[in-house]
Amino acid sequence: MKKLLLVYLLLIGLFVLYVYKYQTDVATTRQWSESKFQGSMDETYVMVTFQVGIDYWKRALKGFEDAAEALNVSVEYRGATQYDVNEEITVLEQVIARKPAGIAVSTMDPKALNPVINKAVEAGIPVVMFDADAPDSKAYSFLGTNNYNAGVEAAKKMAELLGGKGEVGVVTQLSQLNHQERTQGFKDTIFRDYPDMEVVSIKSGRGDQLESKQVTEDMLEQYPELKGVFATEANGGVGVGQAVKDNQIMDSVKIISFDTDKGTLDMIDEGIISATLAQGTWKMGYWSLQFLFHLNKGIVEDEENGSPLPNYLDTGVTIVTEENVDDFYPK
Repeated sequence: MKKLLLVYLLLIGLFVLYVYKYQTDVATTRQWSESKFQGSMDETYVMVTFQVGIDYWKRALKGFEDAAEALNVSVEYRGATQYDVNEEITVLEQVIARKPAGIAVSTMDPKALNPVINKAVEAGIPVVMFDADAPDSKAYSFLGTNNYNAGVEAAKKMAELLGGKGEVGVVTQLSQLNHQERTQGFKDTIFRDYPDMEVVSIKSGRGDQLESKQVTEDMLEQYPELKGVFATEANGGVGVGQAVKDNQIMDSVKIISFDTDKGTLDMIDEGIISATLAQGTWKMGYWSLQFLFHLNKGIVEDEENGSPLPNYLDTGVTIVTEENVDDFYPK
């Protein structure tokens, strides 16, 4: 009887120890989680872009806001109203002066913003680049499309549409790194893999529909045998589409665009644009804020190996055509 009582007491003691340890572990985990992965609403992170009124940034901002909700922090959106690098520099200077918890930046010029980006980092403000990089700056990471590979995919799709033959052109933004990379990937792939195709013209549409329409019309006049145009951004794609539509050559000139604004999707639905490349813009915004939060909180400090955050995060592309265009309209 005594032995049985001792066994009961031992089991009860072990159970009490187990419950105590479990509650301690839960409390410790909760405390660590709350302190590390929950911010406060007076902790403000800022997204800075250019051409703030265009549809393109909406998904990236939504991702930024969704991450803010998960982390219990505040976010703001600032940027240049025009395609003007000096205006974006001024906006970024103003943001830095307010000493935010972190800044996510997309730049139209791979070098012009470097001094002001470096100024922010040297002041202890974490900075990450998204969508368009400034690779020589002191920003911690770049989150965005592998733009060279996106150009490769555009070239493959164009070759498929043209049966591997014909003259093609590019409408792009010559000064912006991500567009340079898309153009280079497209050119290299056509030259290397499709000997019966040739990139005969590359023109700047400056991210403007009217300008892109005009340069496309010039291209069509100069190269009457032109069979396809790759536009490296959405406004350019709509401008190219308008030129092709106005000249009533929709059946003979194939267009591949970039991104999924409503104008682009509508032109795909109408059969004017053959395909567009959808970027992971929501992921750019979401993970930009996650990176900034981790940097600001010191969660990722690693004295031996440095920051374990990747220097580059590829957010991918998806080819959108008439078959799947309905999936990309806002729900």
